[in-house]
Amino acid sequence: MNYKTEKLRPGLYFVATPIGTARDITLRALDVLASTDVIAAEDTRSMRRLLEIHGVPLGDRPLISYHDHSGAGAREKLLGFLADGRSVAYASEAGTPLIADPGYHLSRAAAEAGHLVTSAPGPSAVATALTLAGLPTDAFFFAGFLPNAKSARRSALEAVRDVPGTLVFYESPKRVGAMLSDAAEVLGAGREAALCRELTKKFEEVLRGPLSELSSAAQERSFKGEIVVLIDRGRGEDSGEDDIEAALVTALETMSVRDASEAVAQAFGAHKRKIYQLALKLKKD
Repeated sequence: MNYKTEKLRPGLYFVATPIGTARDITLRALDVLASTDVIAAEDTRSMRRLLEIHGVPLGDRPLISYHDHSGAGAREKLLGFLADGRSVAYASEAGTPLIADPGYHLSRAAAEAGHLVTSAPGPSAVATALTLAGLPTDAFFFAGFLPNAKSARRSALEAVRDVPGTLVFYESPKRVGAMLSDAAEVLGAGREAALCRELTKKFEEVLRGPLSELSSAAQERSFKGEIVVLIDRGRGEDSGEDDIEAALVTALETMSVRDASEAVAQAFGAHKRKIYQLALKLKKD
């Protein structure tokens, strides 16, 4: 056994579960699952399998189903356990609860009622994809799933076009081709991107390249499994050197060279080192 049982403080414990490989679960997550008074899960069958794999006995503890379609009744039941001074663990089917998974309303309600709300952190497809994509990670924006309808999807892409960070999306294998095609048109075919598939699983795959290449690849083959699409920030192709220099001059009036260069580089999606060198030159002049 790789877990220990101990009396937990009454409260709500969000537990991150593996997105693929079962052994990615943390020891603390196993401790919580072994020790909590009540376990709630998005998919109770998946939770039972996970407990069996790691030798965590459920015993006579309640195993409650809670997901996006559970409604207020199931949430009130869990809040009732908390009100009785019991510990409740909640796990979505894979990954970290609330991150494009259920749990938000439960978390908010428990906190507003004055209960302890804490987390046993662990696997997340967002963080895993960011480490593999080969794109900047100094700033990123997680947009979850885009709308299904083409016009709504394009509008959503337009809304994040100028975000000064790497864009991260979850996508269905059935829609990823259309999504990449729209992204290439709305955001620019030359933007660097990555398609991450089946992360931590046997057939894990990462495709990297401009959106135009990934879009073409998606038209020529079908994909299976869970997919994360990451797209680099815009690199200020429409901004001239005069615009950047003017912004730096203004920023240097109230900021240090370091802060001014970072602010302008982020605003224009430009390379920090290049902007820093220009800021040094302007400060000296």
